[in-house]
Amino acid sequence: MFELRPYRRLNSAAAYNPFREIEDFERRFFNEPFDAFFRSGEFRTDITDEGENFVLEADLPGFDKKDIRLDLSENTLTINAERHFEHEHDDKKDKYLRVERSYGKYSRQFDVSAINTDAIRAKYENGVLRLTMPKKQKTIPETKQLAIDD
Repeated sequence: MFELRPYRRLNSAAAYNPFREIEDFERRFFNEPFDAFFRSGEFRTDITDEGENFVLEADLPGFDKKDIRLDLSENTLTINAERHFEHEHDDKKDKYLRVERSYGKYSRQFDVSAINTDAIRAKYENGVLRLTMPKKQKTIPETKQLAIDD
């Protein structure tokens, strides 16, 4: 019967895998490992200018809404997300043969000095956190004419 066993690299011709060489080349060429989505403790985001609003979309697949926290402090928005280990429970610990998915705490900070922070709206759907952030209204400096004293 087929069995999963821990991976061991053998130093023989029988262990040669040409596809591994292609993957190694791509890793070096693009300077980013394939499994590095959450390795650095950060997640990928896109920010677009929609005229009156900035829209930030953050990829957070596999997170529950309750595990995502948005903190606002002065001019900094912090997005925190935490994914818990399923295999940390003692009753499940011996059942896992391989664990490759990323677990832990992830965080990103953004400058929101040009944002009306009281009107930020957040929505989490299909693994994407979407923040609609209205821009601050530009104030036109008032000009005055001063009288010259005699």
